[in-house]
Amino acid sequence: MFTGLIEDIGTVKSAKQQRGSVVFRINAKRVAKSLRINDSIAVDGVCLTVVKRSGPVFETQAVEETLSKTTLARLREGSKVNLERPMLSTSRLGGHFVLGHVDCIGTVASVERKDSSDVFWISVPENFSKYLIPVGSVAVNGVSLTVANLKDTTFAVSIIPHTTKKTTFKSLQKGDSVNIEFDVLGKYVESLLLIGKSK
Repeated sequence: MFTGLIEDIGTVKSAKQQRGSVVFRINAKRVAKSLRINDSIAVDGVCLTVVKRSGPVFETQAVEETLSKTTLARLREGSKVNLERPMLSTSRLGGHFVLGHVDCIGTVASVERKDSSDVFWISVPENFSKYLIPVGSVAVNGVSLTVANLKDTTFAVSIIPHTTKKTTFKSLQKGDSVNIEFDVLGKYVESLLLIGKSK
């Protein structure tokens, strides 16, 4: 489990096909030194397992299911990714509960550059828009954010300068694809309601 507070921006050293999966070698000077084999790590909001580490570089593998549901298949050598290690039970929860289980791929519809913030409008597939509520939580590429505005299947998030500096939001542009994870509480409520209706 994660909080959506990004710890490091990693650089993809290589992305090699391996029997339907992709093995990523990622350089992460800040967080790699504390990683061990079998540790979980969120890469652009996707929970993956560390399978190897050497100095500041760690390896992780994404299988077909993960590649089909996330933006990881688009990563290439030189790509920048948001990284977060799992939360500690002794730490304050500064963001919100993020599982690293991406629900869908969204698309940056527009970017508004303002004096004190950047406003990103992101569209999601119609069948997922029900999980969005005003001032609700959402994770975009692993970053814990608040829904600032909502129009049909498009929502807005306001990014403060600190978040821009510490994440890959600094390089996101209109048309880019992003990993979206909706608040798990809403999904549990929906599941309980559906169970109640079926009885």
